[in-house]
Formats: sequence, C-alpha cells, structure tokens
Amino acid sequence: MGEIVIIDTSILLNVLDVPNFNQDREIVLEQFEQCIDRNATLLVPLGVVLETGNHIAQLGDGNKRWHHAKKLRDQMGKALAGEAPWNLVPLPDHEQLKDWLNAFPDSAERKAGLVDLSIIKEWEAACQRHPLSRVCIWSLDHHLQGRDRKPG
Repeated sequence: MGEIVIIDTSILLNVLDVPNFNQDREIVLEQFEQCIDRNATLLVPLGVVLETGNHIAQLGDGNKRWHHAKKLRDQMGKALAGEAPWNLVPLPDHEQLKDWLNAFPDSAERKAGLVDLSIIKEWEAACQRHPLSRVCIWSLDHHLQGRDRKPG
C-alpha cells in the first residue's frame, strides 16, 4: 500500500463546507485533490464522523443543519459503498477500545479528547500494519500535526 492519510474532523468539516468550520476550505480542497492525485488511501475514523455530526447538529440555522446532516450522511454512505475517495475505519474491537480507554486519562491530561486519541491510535496501528508506507494524520489542529511516519 502507498501513502495512508488519516483524516481529522477539521479536514472533513472543510471538505463538507460546514459553516463556521470551513475557513480553510480552499487550501484543504487543494490538498485533498493532491492526495487523490497521489493515489493516497484516505481513512476517516468513526470518531471523526461522529464529531463532525456533532458540529453539524450544533449549527444555529435549521436549514443548514438539515442540509449538512444530509451531506454527511450521503458522503459516508458513498464511503460504505466504496464510491467515495475515502474509506471508513472499522469500529475498534474490544481490546482496542480497552487500550484507548486505558490511555485516555493521560490523553485528557494533555487536553486531547477521546476522538483525538482514537485518531492517534489508528495512526499507530496503521504504521504497524504498513511498515513500508508513509502514514500521516491530516489535521489543522496543532496537537495532531506532525504525526507523519515515512518509511526507511
């Protein structure tokens, strides 16, 4: 497998053009196209989908809330059907979830939530599964940036 890019909520919100969370949309879409041109495998963890849905549900305008909720549903439905440029990361198994929860107090101490921790754990697992691939987290949040493992 070539390059693996794990997408954070900050990126998905910009791609979906969610109001109040889309201030970096132009550069994100440009980088998104570059990822597609490089044939990168784009992964969206379930936590990112849920967190994106929470942000959409908080929109003040009911019409925008409905429109963007439908957009998220449609895009994730396409991903499930293999018709989107990204793939959804499967749910963690019992042992993975236990590992995440055990690591959460230290993560929370660093002000990183459970979704961020799950993204980091997915990055670590992808690095182990694909030792010959570049694996990175694509995020606009500084505490997730810098996780970019390039092979040998």
